[in-house]
Amino acid sequence: MEQVSAIQLKGITKRFGRVVANDGIDLEVRRGEILSLLGENGSGKTTLMNMISGIYFPDEGHICVGGREVTIRSPKDAYALGIGMIHQHFKLVDVFTAAENIVLGLEGKGAFDLRAAARRVKEISEKYGFDIDPGKKVYDMSVSEKQTVEILKVLYRGADILILDEPTAVLTPQETEKLFAVLRNMRADGKAIVIITHKLHEVMALSDRVAVLRKGKYIGTVHTADTDPQKLTEMMVGRAVSLNIDRPEAKYRDLRLEVKGLTCRDHEGIKTLDDVSFQAFGGEILGIAGIAGSGQKELLEAIAGLHRAEGGSISYIDPETGAHEELIGKDPADISDMGVALSFVPEDRLGMGLVGNMDLTDNMMLRSFRRTKGIFTNRKAPHDLAEKVVEELEVNTPSVSTPVRRLSGGNVQKVLVGREIASAPTVLLTAYAVRGLDINSSYTIYDLINKQKERGVAVIYVGEDLDVLLELCDRILVLCGGKVSGLVDGRGATKRKVGMMMTRLGGAKDDE
Repeated sequence: MEQVSAIQLKGITKRFGRVVANDGIDLEVRRGEILSLLGENGSGKTTLMNMISGIYFPDEGHICVGGREVTIRSPKDAYALGIGMIHQHFKLVDVFTAAENIVLGLEGKGAFDLRAAARRVKEISEKYGFDIDPGKKVYDMSVSEKQTVEILKVLYRGADILILDEPTAVLTPQETEKLFAVLRNMRADGKAIVIITHKLHEVMALSDRVAVLRKGKYIGTVHTADTDPQKLTEMMVGRAVSLNIDRPEAKYRDLRLEVKGLTCRDHEGIKTLDDVSFQAFGGEILGIAGIAGSGQKELLEAIAGLHRAEGGSISYIDPETGAHEELIGKDPADISDMGVALSFVPEDRLGMGLVGNMDLTDNMMLRSFRRTKGIFTNRKAPHDLAEKVVEELEVNTPSVSTPVRRLSGGNVQKVLVGREIASAPTVLLTAYAVRGLDINSSYTIYDLINKQKERGVAVIYVGEDLDVLLELCDRILVLCGGKVSGLVDGRGATKRKVGMMMTRLGGAKDDE
């Protein structure tokens, strides 16, 4: 099929005050192709796509759809032109069904005929390979089902140009493969698809072409078949970047944390952790592997005092005195008051880690304000720390007075990780510390974590990328359905072996 232009952007510029988010960008998206949009955090990818989908209006430049210049002032205008965007954070009503969410906001005769809507949803699902029950309530859905509803919502409105912002950020490998199969079916049907992503292996596996932005400017578009991850990284960053993760030998090895028989349940009484036992040592990185929902999040939250344990013990061993302190039954404030330096980078960065309406300085102060004596808080130290994190992690922000909610997702993550590491912990707990980060920022975080290890910190690292776990971690604890499936040496383990352990208890024994 001959490819024709779906969208052309000519000289698109967008400013927010003094910040130029997009600077004279020219870009073409074609029908019957998947175009990956790459760039470091804050390079202007989402801003650019928000202009195509009607959320922002460009200060300069022209947008052509199907060869005709158009004006897009709202998402309604975008839908009328066949453009739909699926955002990172879903915009669904929890108490409504899939079908009700899909027709919500539609006007005209039959807009609320839910039987007809359910039939149409089923037709679209069968055409592209979706698996969704139109009558299911959103609050009963998995993350991938919610994403499916968002995609069906734009298809139902007739979109043939789809923009997906970080579509695999919270999907399991199996869910990602399902999504890719659907996107390939859409491409075969002549849809134009743009994916904003940081995962280079997904770019190589899925896209036809790759467009790269750097600091708000358009660098170029290349055919995926003619490039590789190293070349793409150099285009994004503007210089050669090593894609090797160091794994220094542990200098220390003192027992720092001992977990015995830890058992936890969720609010519905279902076991999330079942008799989990392990040890964590200072000067090493202990990786936690498992498919989504295997208990990784609950494990870190139980250690940090954020999730109540039903049974077992968590002993913290003071590196100075060797004294054992029991953590179960204590809340995070108690644990901090004991002098136990636990740093926790949670999975939900704006929900649990930072306050979106507060600026960078105030978010730094969240770690220290309880220790302030008197009615006035000391803002100098948090301000200095905010400046240091911005400089060292290259956070793209107008100033440390900017509200965190105005930063890109990746820059929010840098602020959170920087704050937690700067608190000089003796145990560092990290859950998905590089989720949503570009490749260069991810390697900066890996380097920071290795520096903590060299300082003698016990690092417990939960990650979704098995290749990174195998490169970064000294030992890997594998969870399967809330139970310990095994413990392997990071230097000798294979992806196949750990993958088998993740999917069934004791799965690795077949390989031994």
